[in-house]
Amino acid sequence: MAVRKRGYANLHWVMMVVVYKIVVNGSSYNLPFWGENILERKEEKDMKKKWLGLLLTVVLALGALTGCGQEKKEEDNNNQTVRTLEEIKEDGNIKIGVFSDKNPFGYVDSNGEVQGYDVYFAKRIAKDLLGSEDAVEFVYVEAANRVEYLQSGKVDIILANFTVTEERAEKVDFALPYMKVALGVVSPEDALITDVEQLNGKTLIVVKGTTAEKYFSENYPEINLLKFDEYQEAYDALLDGRGDAFSTDNTEVLAWALQNKGFAVGVESVGSLDTIAPAVQKGNTELLNWINEEIESLEEEQFFHKDFEETLAPVYGDSVDADNLVVEGGKVE
Repeated sequence: MAVRKRGYANLHWVMMVVVYKIVVNGSSYNLPFWGENILERKEEKDMKKKWLGLLLTVVLALGALTGCGQEKKEEDNNNQTVRTLEEIKEDGNIKIGVFSDKNPFGYVDSNGEVQGYDVYFAKRIAKDLLGSEDAVEFVYVEAANRVEYLQSGKVDIILANFTVTEERAEKVDFALPYMKVALGVVSPEDALITDVEQLNGKTLIVVKGTTAEKYFSENYPEINLLKFDEYQEAYDALLDGRGDAFSTDNTEVLAWALQNKGFAVGVESVGSLDTIAPAVQKGNTELLNWINEEIESLEEEQFFHKDFEETLAPVYGDSVDADNLVVEGGKVE
């Protein structure tokens, strides 16, 4: 398709040049591929007009064809049809996008195995849908490309600490929530940030494509934002002293501070209380409905409290109450 598009574009330009020369040079322009100078003969002026009209028509048609081809290609690139629920069942596997560097929600452990709260849920989805936890194919994503990975069909579901927002809901379909969250701010204990206003004129580290980036960009223009693509890069910058603090979901900064001596969460909640939910490609209704039914059915066994105990409690200890984080049956209380 790309070759054809370039061919149309080149022909389009050739025709434009021809028409330009006809108009500028008038009756003195010689078109060798028509055998003789059709424009010099007085009796053939009508033919000149016909050729000119024909050429203009061709140029306009080719221009429209090229433009439509470009628009269609861009649309196809951004909205590749993702697999339906039945196709996933037929293929026997499901592709789920997760983080690989956001401990304890989605990360790769020392043995090279992917672990975490989101991963625990992803394995249950594979088991209930396809009969085995091994039927899930984990695709590692970054915060900034979660929407794109759904739109391009690279994954069937995103389970990567995906906060529900109105802006994102215009591009993807969110299922029922399974966690609630706000933003938090972690900083060195010897220069602890206990109020967001203390960051004015200072440097706050954020990850691109997150609610933290959006919130502080819109509400605190006096704060200098140092942005990174990956969470590990952001934490490394905080450890190296390249920023005064780091902000992301409070659930994560609390866990990270517990694992990194010398750091603490001085601002435990900022912004609105949001929810975390699975997401699918816009319009993938059958898969969306299946996920919603799965979340509702898991309430009876208090699945997400079990998930918390297995993946988060070892990190948080007694510092976080499961009921302040977990959402069962998609019901936020």
